Amino acid sequence: MIVAGFGFASAATAESLHDVYHRAARDHFVTALATAEDKAAHPALSALAADLHLPVLRVGAAALSAARTLTQSHRSATERGTGSVAEAAALAGAGPDARLIAPRHISTDRLATCAVAIGGQT
Repeated sequence: MIVAGFGFASAATAESLHDVYHRAARDHFVTALATAEDKAAHPALSALAADLHLPVLRVGAAALSAARTLTQSHRSATERGTGSVAEAAALAGAGPDARLIAPRHISTDRLATCAVAIGGQT
C-alpha cells in the first residue's frame, strides 16, 4: 500500500492540497490518503479524495505520535506530538514496517504538507 499523508491548517484549500500532493506523489502510485483523525472530513481533503478516487484513512493521535519522522516541525511537535503530521500519517496509514518514499513537501501557500510512504513489502 502506498499512502500520501497530509498535515494542513484549517484554512487550507483544495488547491493547497492538490499542489502539495502532485509534487510529493508525482512518481508514486498512491492507493490511499491519510491524515489526523480530526482533519479527515475537512472539505479540501474530501475534494482531493473525490478527484483522485481514493479513500481517506483516519489516523489517531497515538499512531501519529508513535511514528518516527524524518523532518521536525516545532508546531507539529507542540500540537500533535510528532515531527511531521504528513510523514506520521503516511507511515501509520501504510501499516507495519512502512517507510517514507517521499518526505514532507510544503505547499506553495504554506498551508499544507504531504509525504508518501509505502507499507512493508514482505
